[in-house]
Amino acid sequence: MSSQAMAGAVIYAKNISLVSKFYAGTIGLDVAHTEANHVVLESPAFQLVVLAIPPTIASSIEIASPPARRAETPIKLVFFVPDIAASREAAARLGGQLNPPGQEWRFQQSTVCDGHDPEGNVLQLRERKTD
Repeated sequence: MSSQAMAGAVIYAKNISLVSKFYAGTIGLDVAHTEANHVVLESPAFQLVVLAIPPTIASSIEIASPPARRAETPIKLVFFVPDIAASREAAARLGGQLNPPGQEWRFQQSTVCDGHDPEGNVLQLRERKTD
């Protein structure tokens, strides 16, 4: 896939393989490019680069099992998905977690659900509703 993305983000990760598989499988992003220190994931409109944390820093980071949600961050990535329920199952299978259905809410014609990836990075999924 050639990059025609109009927006993007970079996530630093201790385990780029695990984190990139999570976003590919949960959000539906395609793997566009892989190198030892990064993975580029894309959709037609968005590019996500999963970049390895430098080893000197990564060695001091502990990822709990299950990962603790790092809610102190001032940024939360938002992804639109066709089916939050399917994404919730994929997230659990791929090492992350979405909040249960009872914690979903409505915002701008979408159903919204928060969660985190396998390293605790917060994210939000939105499923557009046409009712």
